[in-house]
Amino acid sequence: MELFEWEDGVLRAWCARDAEDRPAYVTCGLSVPRQNGKNAILEAFEVYQLAVCGAHILHTAHRVKTAKKSFQRLVKYFKDERRHPELSAMVENIRYTNGEEGIYLSNGGSVEFSARSRAGARGFDDIQIVVFDEAQDLTDDQLSAVMYTLAASSTGDRQMIFTGTPPDESSPGTVFARTREAATTSPANRTCWFEWGVEDMPPKGSTFADVLDLVYETNPSMGYTLDEEFTETEFANADLLGFSVERLGYWIKGSAQTAIPPELWAKTKVEEPPAGGKRAFGVKFSPDGQQVALAGCRWYPDAPDHVQLLGVGRLADGIGWITDFIIPRAGSTACVVVDGRNGADALLDALKGEFPRQALLSPGTRGVVAASTMFAEALRDGRLTHWASDGQQALDASVATSVKRPIGSDGGWGFGGDASAPAEAAALAYWGDATTKRDPDGGCVLL
Repeated sequence: MELFEWEDGVLRAWCARDAEDRPAYVTCGLSVPRQNGKNAILEAFEVYQLAVCGAHILHTAHRVKTAKKSFQRLVKYFKDERRHPELSAMVENIRYTNGEEGIYLSNGGSVEFSARSRAGARGFDDIQIVVFDEAQDLTDDQLSAVMYTLAASSTGDRQMIFTGTPPDESSPGTVFARTREAATTSPANRTCWFEWGVEDMPPKGSTFADVLDLVYETNPSMGYTLDEEFTETEFANADLLGFSVERLGYWIKGSAQTAIPPELWAKTKVEEPPAGGKRAFGVKFSPDGQQVALAGCRWYPDAPDHVQLLGVGRLADGIGWITDFIIPRAGSTACVVVDGRNGADALLDALKGEFPRQALLSPGTRGVVAASTMFAEALRDGRLTHWASDGQQALDASVATSVKRPIGSDGGWGFGGDASAPAEAAALAYWGDATTKRDPDGGCVLL
């Protein structure tokens, strides 16, 4: 395999050693748009570390199929006796068990492949190098699950390789963005970071001709493995934000902390809320029992849906104001989604006499994850709006300060932060409206 010049430069940094023959860089990051060839660098790096250095490597990915594909690419170097006799002669064992793939060499080198979870590194011993592929989706829980394997390194060498693309609004990961922030503002002595990307999005209304120079500047393999013709097709079929993230390597401002980027929230505001539509309500009781938020959503088959914050109160003041608002609208409401340990049961009990059972929903963990990701994706795709009104300041502030809170072991996330209840209520209302099969009779009035 002949590496491109840019790939060779990255590989040399990852393999560099200091005067004491330790890895020169413990934390190595690579952010480059898709299909440029980062996997080629990983293959060359892992073959070298296995066959020459005898290293113990753990290769992790967000998805099972990605980890499997990485194994299939690497194993070909050790299976072909005709093309790679020296490598194939070193093989002691190759494990093909799905989800437990691995290559083990006679010099002690090994590489094991795993999809990430909270317990994803259990059973892997004496790891010196961890590769975090698809690092944009890496969560803190998943990172913690593999850190102890590095701490137990028998050689004392430790290295973490982070490769990926800038996260979009639906990505559950926070680690890659935080690592980038540290590397580009106050890097530690043994950190290297390679990145191809634009600092700012192209102006609204830009044509492909306007962004072509940027395409070449941010895609080092353009003209080799990537071509202009297909890239123009990508541009024509994506919104400007999506193209900027995926092809121009644009890091959304605030993506290291916030669940919804501020520019995305700003561009989905509307001056007048639409009338009609199928109505649903979302209610979120905060975990500390201090706050409860009520939001509503209108669903339309041929227009963007619309969410509004309807009120925020203290749980100490009771739930009467919520029932007073919802119950008169029961006949034209598709569903009410209620989440939270403090107060949720009481509210659902109060509504039972006014709504059929299938109209009162408790989302559970899966529903909360679905609500958060669907809410973010709908905003990105232009399928959801919210009201540009002074009365929505609490919702605006909630979205601006809410972060991605990892949920479960599969990379899911929900809204977190000190004032996330209004944003969570809006997401629950949208999720309920978008997924319920109920469409009640009766005239729909403004929320």
